[in-house]
Amino acid sequence: MGFSGWPESALDFYDGLEEDNSKSYWTAHKALYDTAVLGPMTKLTEELAPEFGAVKIFRPYRDVRFSADKSPYKTGIGAVVGAGYVQFSASGLAAGSGMHQMASDQIARYRQAVAEDLTGHELERVIETITKAGYEVHGRDPLKTAPRGYQADHPRIELLRNKGLVAWQEWPIEPWLSTAAVKDKVAEFFRIAQPVDEWLENHVGPSDLQESRRR
Repeated sequence: MGFSGWPESALDFYDGLEEDNSKSYWTAHKALYDTAVLGPMTKLTEELAPEFGAVKIFRPYRDVRFSADKSPYKTGIGAVVGAGYVQFSASGLAAGSGMHQMASDQIARYRQAVAEDLTGHELERVIETITKAGYEVHGRDPLKTAPRGYQADHPRIELLRNKGLVAWQEWPIEPWLSTAAVKDKVAEFFRIAQPVDEWLENHVGPSDLQESRRR
């Protein structure tokens, strides 16, 4: 049987986890997580993979080593599909694409490409196309001032200040989340967001220092 959305019980699971983020809750509801949450995500990503690329579903456990919040479990399930990201939680569905956090060498290449008129204008056109389609493009962790070496009055100063760049879409809880329509909406987003991934791949590329976080 193919992907047919997330059942109401998946929302109930995350509602409960947000109220009681504990090992005892998780253990008591692990079977529900497997069937109502992980199962649909596995089917969805398997169906998206032939068009968009390799799949990685993230583990449900939080890394609490350096966090003041010691809650052990994530309150949503996320997965990478090629260059795209999809997430389901009690708040609804979200999808993203781009580079969430660039390493220092990537930031340098990104800013150089943004500053140059040819590649900078290309990125502006890509962003305009995505936003006209109804999706958002966000800069991540922007500096409050102009980055060193760039003028504060540069025509693309807002883009230059970013340390990451992502296309992003959120859908609130709606009845279609429990139908196969989820796949169509995520696939449409990935297709429209693809140009920003291509621009980043062509002009920023992978880090020589560390793996960038894509989302």
